[in-house]
Amino acid sequence: MSLTSTARYVARRAAQRERVRILYRRALKDTLNWAVHRHLFYQDASDLRERFEVHKHVEDLDTIDRMIDDGEAQYNKWRHPDPYIVPWAPGGSKFTRNPTPPSGIEIVYNFGREDHLED
Repeated sequence: MSLTSTARYVARRAAQRERVRILYRRALKDTLNWAVHRHLFYQDASDLRERFEVHKHVEDLDTIDRMIDDGEAQYNKWRHPDPYIVPWAPGGSKFTRNPTPPSGIEIVYNFGREDHLED
């Protein structure tokens, strides 16, 4: 193997590892949307981990790419239609509930104790 083909192989494997990591994290986070109780989530998370671990020792690059594509397609097919969003995160129910006031408006935090009353 030449140096360039080795570098190409290493770069492709690194990209595959990253895609698998991202797919696993997305699927694991989406499992929380489907599980109502934690004990159900733990079992589903364990099953998900087993599905990834079964194919851990596959070495053929084309097979790995095909498996990643199949996994991403399956994830997109079964993704939760209404995922849970933390209330204060963008898209949550409390996000920008109290927006910052527009410029030019002064907020007095020491109401009743202003300096101009001490003339």
